[in-house]
Amino acid sequence: MAKLYFNYSTMNAGKSTVLLQASHNYIERGMQTYLLTAQFDNRAGEGKIASRIGIGVPADTFNADDDLFRKIQHRLDRAPCACVFVDEAQFLSAGQVWQLARAVDDLGVPVMCYGLRVDFQGALFPGSAALLAHADEMREVRTICHCGKKATMVVRQDDQGQVLTDGAQVQIGGNERYVSLCRRHWREATGST
Repeated sequence: MAKLYFNYSTMNAGKSTVLLQASHNYIERGMQTYLLTAQFDNRAGEGKIASRIGIGVPADTFNADDDLFRKIQHRLDRAPCACVFVDEAQFLSAGQVWQLARAVDDLGVPVMCYGLRVDFQGALFPGSAALLAHADEMREVRTICHCGKKATMVVRQDDQGQVLTDGAQVQIGGNERYVSLCRRHWREATGST
């Protein structure tokens, strides 16, 4: 039975690595997968899902205007597909999450989404909020804070390493921009009570 999955974490937990490994497992068994990633996140190059450990594969892209049900339907019309994988799922709109759910329900294809749960201010991303509300199954990809506790939050830093507390919700970056922390150390770093 097909399901909508949400695999979430904070920055630098290895979500893309887990996605690539899961897709590889299908391919290794002779099944095809369909990979999607946010068009504007081009850190690894446009149309590519890559991990910090150096592995990557080409992927189709989505933007805010795309109908993901139609994209998946067109992909299935061309060839069989055992599973759909969506990287950077926090950038989905609530409507796109419903489109993915419809693909699961009406097309019978499992959809595995990987993304951040919260932003640098501790707020849910729209795509993550919708996935938390509508996914059939959720799994946490864990990473740790510098103190050894589970990291559930992330801070954004400027070029000098100073923690930022204001700014746009979305700013593309990696280890040079974001640090994962436990809630206690996030509160200390951001001055939150």
